[in-house]
Amino acid sequence: MAPHPYDTISFLSDYGRVDEFVGVVHSVIRSIAPHVAVIDVTHDIAAHDVRAGGLALARSAQYLAPGVVLAVVDPGVGTDRRAIAVEVGDGASVLVGPDNGLLASAVAMVGGATRVVELTSPAHRLLAPGPTFDGRDVFAPAAAHLCAGVPLGELGPDIASSGLRPGMVPLPQLEDDGLGAEVLWVDRYGNAQLNVGPDDLAPLGSAAGDPVSVRTETGTRTAHLVRAYAELGPGQLGLVVDSYGLLALVMDQRAAAEELRIGASHAVTLSNVDDDGNVANLAASSPVTLRKKV
Repeated sequence: MAPHPYDTISFLSDYGRVDEFVGVVHSVIRSIAPHVAVIDVTHDIAAHDVRAGGLALARSAQYLAPGVVLAVVDPGVGTDRRAIAVEVGDGASVLVGPDNGLLASAVAMVGGATRVVELTSPAHRLLAPGPTFDGRDVFAPAAAHLCAGVPLGELGPDIASSGLRPGMVPLPQLEDDGLGAEVLWVDRYGNAQLNVGPDDLAPLGSAAGDPVSVRTETGTRTAHLVRAYAELGPGQLGLVVDSYGLLALVMDQRAAAEELRIGASHAVTLSNVDDDGNVANLAASSPVTLRKKV
């Protein structure tokens, strides 16, 4: 017997753990592909938050085991939004989920789509009493059938990857008063990840240890560029390159996001501070092209 093409499904959703949804999806997968290991990436994405789900998937993508990725954050369930399976790496992995932007950033992170199909095959889904649980009835069966050896093309017709809904990842903007940034994510420790990479600080001329002005809706604080949380003193705010290569606002054993009263999607402006402690105006700075982010 030929080996199964995939033996791992990485599962992300906004289902939470209170209801039976996650367990039911696991059971549907096992009934079709009992050899498969299901890795629960997270099920604590805020309900209906496609942006947060897409960012979590993009952060995780390069670390997930080759196989099938099942991602379900689907406020448009039951509408005419498409159900899709996106092959990446010429078949190394397949991402299964709704065509609502959830998969887009992760697909780009791993090199782009090599094939996309719409999940329309009645033979590879469950008979549904209602249209509100496609995670159980459409996406889980498709993921499991792929692991059981069903060719991708049997799940439905090919569609153009160019027509898929893109993910919405904001880019930092260089402005007269600093670098306009946005909070992408706040982790459970209260670290606030920004949509800013280390190279994006070039216009500020900041280096390790330098002070950086951090302005939010609630005020302005000074942060220092550090390599580790423990380099910060009590109550001191820092900017650190996090485990995903982006800058995060942090404190040592305290929640920076709570201190600054910021959360996902909140605006943050980073500016350099001169020798007298004043925020410098960047209007006369040389033009700088910010690198494109996925």
